[in-house]
Amino acid sequence: MDFKAFGFDPQVMEGIEVMQYNEPTPIQKQVIPAIMKGQDVIACSQTGTGKTAAFLLPVIDRIYREKRQGKIRAMVITPTRELAIQVAQQAEGFGYFTGLSSLAIYGGGGGEAFYNEKRALTQGVEIIICTPGRMISHLTLGYANLDRLDYLILDEADRMLDMGFFDDIMKIISYIPHKRQTLLFSATMPPRIRELSRRILVNPTEVNIGLASPPGKIRQEAYVVHDKQKTGLLDHLIKDERMKSILVFGETKAGVKQLARHLRRYTKGVEEIHSDISQAEREEVMNSFRSRQVRILIATDIVSRGIDVEDIDMVVNYDVPHDAEDYVHRIGRTARAGAHGKACTFIGPSEQGKFAMIERLIGREVEKVELPQGIGHGPEYRGTESRSGIKRNYNKKKPPRTGKRK
Repeated sequence: MDFKAFGFDPQVMEGIEVMQYNEPTPIQKQVIPAIMKGQDVIACSQTGTGKTAAFLLPVIDRIYREKRQGKIRAMVITPTRELAIQVAQQAEGFGYFTGLSSLAIYGGGGGEAFYNEKRALTQGVEIIICTPGRMISHLTLGYANLDRLDYLILDEADRMLDMGFFDDIMKIISYIPHKRQTLLFSATMPPRIRELSRRILVNPTEVNIGLASPPGKIRQEAYVVHDKQKTGLLDHLIKDERMKSILVFGETKAGVKQLARHLRRYTKGVEEIHSDISQAEREEVMNSFRSRQVRILIATDIVSRGIDVEDIDMVVNYDVPHDAEDYVHRIGRTARAGAHGKACTFIGPSEQGKFAMIERLIGREVEKVELPQGIGHGPEYRGTESRSGIKRNYNKKKPPRTGKRK
């Protein structure tokens, strides 16, 4: 099956070819026909499965065919600036030959950015991709007319609810027509998402693709460590010169800043990204990381979803994420586009329970690797038990082999 099977307009097909999309992914095969028929959709799919194209392509095609340009026809709501920018870039690429206009609307850009957004909303733009808070700022000022909006898309809906955007989403929806097509995409399907879908969707088609399954080409490893051993272990891992691009996740802004200061003392090409960094600085850092001018990027979960970098060699969870689903999103930054990748997680004494939950979620045990020489002995891992019921210590030194192997 290729994209021609969907019956897209030739102008849309030209954009698909330029974007070098060949064969539809499983979610695209299931979601695109439902959207083309005008059905509401609730889709559960993790990052990296092609969900952005799954909603952009049919929406762009339908808007172009209807020839009702110059008004706001579609709105994509995303949880973060980074994801809004990424979706807007794809919208521009897919819609380039149709002449449809699109705009990313997000906070942090200053007064000039706000004025440019206002001008575009006033003069007419067919597709807007926005973060909730910024869009509400424009709506409350009264010049953004959504009377002709036909398509509402909620991207990473579970993340938006985690970030406390439920009321903001409902407020935005109060400004748009009741008669519309609504598409909800989420990486997980907790009760709150079900509740939201019942309130805003009408007889939706439901699609579930690859929930909580990290790409098979990721080599997952874990190190059981004392907290004070984490920095030395990271120092050891980044010495591997085969790892040209490394993404390190920390749990807090303070921890990320401290780790960046430590690494900069002896290595080049280290940058940090977190909510204290301005939007312009974030974009500059991300561009440098994509072009490999920056080798090591240390980040909070602000970039665990929505980051668009295809060739990360290694992801390091310096801290075990609180949410087991976030583990899947974090390590999903590597092994993209069919490549191989490595994901390493440091499990401190207080984090073993969280990691056991991750292993239950992904349905497999992650290999516990012996600590390198010079790091010392780590604690016993009590997160899981062997089949014999004996707790395992993955950091005990193995006795030397004697005699020949039979």
